[in-house]
Amino acid sequence: MISFLLMVNKQGQTRLSSYYEWMEMAERVALESEIIRKCLSRSELQCSFVEYRGFKVIYRRYASLFFIVGTRADVDAGEGAENNENELGMLEFIHTLVETMDKWAGSICELDIMYQLEQVHFLLDEMVLNGYIVETNKGNILRPLDLMERESRKDEGMFR
Repeated sequence: MISFLLMVNKQGQTRLSSYYEWMEMAERVALESEIIRKCLSRSELQCSFVEYRGFKVIYRRYASLFFIVGTRADVDAGEGAENNENELGMLEFIHTLVETMDKWAGSICELDIMYQLEQVHFLLDEMVLNGYIVETNKGNILRPLDLMERESRKDEGMFR
């Protein structure tokens, strides 16, 4: 189960965070800063998987952005259950997310995320529901975004 997803620039500034497991804000801030510091300090020759504080952290760098996914054992599995999340599956999910964002915004960059944060959250919500990946088809993910854009253009034209 995905516990959180972070999009971070090379300077360590969080551009997007999405949590699928409740955490106190102070704990989130501390966890984010520690995980970001850990991921950014690793070289490109090192593995993209890190075990940290009971989380299995999977990250990948695309241009100037790091996409970081944290997973934990299923809540239904009980206390002390093993985290059987597939790391390569999570890397593939990150890749699919980036490809979908590229298809939506051209070549995705940090500014696209900053200035269109609501649409990025919507796109992510189409892919992940309650910590579980529910959709990976790019067309199905982007269709609602396209419909929202069309409707907003209609509204803009009506009030000119």
